[in-house]
Amino acid sequence: MRHEVLDIQGSLYKMSGLPGIPAELENSKMDVRGDQIEYDSDTGDVRALGHVYFHDFEKNEEIWANRMEYNTEEKRGKFWDVRGETHPRIVTRPGILTVNAPFYFQGAWAERIGLKYILHDGWITNCSLPGPWWRMRGPKFVIVPHEYAIAYRSVFLLKGFPLFYAPFFYHSLAKEPRKSGFLIPNLVPHSQRGFMVGLGYYWAISRSYDATYRFQDFTTNAYSHHLDVRGNPKPGTDFNAILYGVQDHGDPTQGPNPPTYSGASIYVVGKTDLGDGWTARGYLNYITSFRFRQNWSESLADVVGSEVHSVGFISKDWSNYDFALTFARLENFQSSEVPFTDPVTQKTSLLSTAITIRKLPEAELIGRDQQIFQNVPLWFSFDTTAGLLYRSEPIFDSTNTTLIDRFQTGQFMDRSSVAPHLTSAFHWGSFHLIPSIGIEETFYGETQGPDPSQPGLNRVIGTNIVRSSRDFSLDLVFPMLERIFPKKTIFGDKLKHVIEPRVTYRYVTGIGTDFDRFIRFDETDLLTNTNELELSLTNRLFAKRGDTVQEIFTWELTQKRYFDPTFGGALTAGAPALFDTTASLSAYAFRFGPRSESPVVSMLRASPVNGLGVQWQADYDPHFHALMDSAFSVDYHFWKRYFLLLGNNQVSSSTAQVTPAANQFQFRAGYGDANRKGFNAGFDVHYDYLIRRVQYATTQVTFNTDCCGISVQYRLNNLVTPARSEWRIAFAVGNIGTLGTLRKQDRLF
Repeated sequence: MRHEVLDIQGSLYKMSGLPGIPAELENSKMDVRGDQIEYDSDTGDVRALGHVYFHDFEKNEEIWANRMEYNTEEKRGKFWDVRGETHPRIVTRPGILTVNAPFYFQGAWAERIGLKYILHDGWITNCSLPGPWWRMRGPKFVIVPHEYAIAYRSVFLLKGFPLFYAPFFYHSLAKEPRKSGFLIPNLVPHSQRGFMVGLGYYWAISRSYDATYRFQDFTTNAYSHHLDVRGNPKPGTDFNAILYGVQDHGDPTQGPNPPTYSGASIYVVGKTDLGDGWTARGYLNYITSFRFRQNWSESLADVVGSEVHSVGFISKDWSNYDFALTFARLENFQSSEVPFTDPVTQKTSLLSTAITIRKLPEAELIGRDQQIFQNVPLWFSFDTTAGLLYRSEPIFDSTNTTLIDRFQTGQFMDRSSVAPHLTSAFHWGSFHLIPSIGIEETFYGETQGPDPSQPGLNRVIGTNIVRSSRDFSLDLVFPMLERIFPKKTIFGDKLKHVIEPRVTYRYVTGIGTDFDRFIRFDETDLLTNTNELELSLTNRLFAKRGDTVQEIFTWELTQKRYFDPTFGGALTAGAPALFDTTASLSAYAFRFGPRSESPVVSMLRASPVNGLGVQWQADYDPHFHALMDSAFSVDYHFWKRYFLLLGNNQVSSSTAQVTPAANQFQFRAGYGDANRKGFNAGFDVHYDYLIRRVQYATTQVTFNTDCCGISVQYRLNNLVTPARSEWRIAFAVGNIGTLGTLRKQDRLF
């Protein structure tokens, strides 16, 4: 030890350092240095004076002070004129700025009681010294590492400027923070509806349940409520329920009778293990109106997404069988609510234009392929369903602008189906021939047809109809053509080109002209007669890079030839139609009359170098010698800091197209990421070329230091009337959390 022993009195040791060399007391758990040190080996008391340094090896904590009194047995003591640092657990949760900087603290004096630290008249930060970006200053701090930190009557300062005062501030340091209390208030000078102030409360109900409630008050006479309830009642069971509602009394700046967009949404997701292989899972998604979601949603996906799905199912898989009991609800909004005048009462009200489909419930039993006889290439499979269904949809006039009525089935219309199949396989070298035959019997409790009183409209006109179909398919897989290029290129050490040709013949009969009598609920009801040949050709390019092989290029070409252009009479000239055989080929409807060939469907995907992804899907129609639709995107991340996305979705204008013409572009570019130190910036723009207008735009700038970060985002929404723009801001403290109005799911990075 580098010290002089001044006096030894039994168990008491007194030490003093030499000029420039402190006295030192060290064991396997701690290290103490100072100008003077007294240590009692019987009681474990340590006193140090002058340039005191204390290092706890177990907690990796370091403290500097002018004077220290500490008991090594009880781990209890006091430090005067103290400063120190500790290395907390690094948090890597989404939305939390991740830094590896230690926490620094400084105060008039501090005391340690077991695992607890109490700091008096001081401040804390996790920024580098001197000149930290932020500090929390107050008369008293209580810190229990890995559990919690409490500040009393504290002031948060950013570069010396006070941002807010907190009479009581609690922050959990646990791996899974759980503590009831009020959340940091939100103040937004410029939101979608003027100045906004928000308050929130987190309630840790028990070890298995918690709830968060947030209230927002807008100066434009609107109030929003957000309730998030989570639960994990037992192992294998959990749920999350989010309820959001707005009381909108109208923006007074919009005139004497401003429009209102009150409404509510419910989203619930959960799962549970029922035992013995049975599981239940699902989600509920419900909105009171599409107008409400368009005007109060904060994400582009919600604003443009016109479908709302809810589904829940109980299922079990065993041996070669799958069983599922499904409860489902689908709402497809055609537009916002429209006025409707009741022909009897002559009262006018706003009605939903959504197509609503329910399954309450539907049971499905699937038997996967099983070989019937040993050493005989013959397999048997089946698919059976039975359910109670409902459909309701709006009926517009000939101008498609005025709602005149609704089509709807009975509340619980029954539909059942059974479809057994036999499949075989034959091989001649590299040629594979796979034939399959089957039947399908589907029973409908109701049928539809033209309304005698209103020409051009459909009604439920009858009951009990059976759809009988027989199908045959023959799949011919040709040998793959391969070639290896051993020369090293920028794409890899070696390249391998593979060509995969395939032909499939399919024949379905028995349905005929009855297609329009079947009420449509899902893809089951899109089955028609067909006599078709599908040709496909796939090119693949593989690159060997070291010990790994990656597929860097794929180009799939597919076309169907129809030997029955009318699909057994289901298709009539001039009437758009969507069938199972066409929907499985292209996302865009192309049937507007009899024809003997489909468009050529092209799907190209490429990732020739790391960070670059290209995708182009297009339908070329040889009948019109033109591209009917195209979806192109290129995504590039380079130099680990830059990212770029260019995309275009286009639908040609033609009488052969059922889908309306469109031409939309997306531009996204940026520099940096959520955790990079310094400036990070990005933008995302959606532009509609046909109407010459930016539909949606987002710009974000983030500046991160070694300990904190601030993000500012501007958002423009031109998809609603009037257009909305708003600023959002978030301040992040490394490894602690984020406060502000910019949510993690709405950030560009």
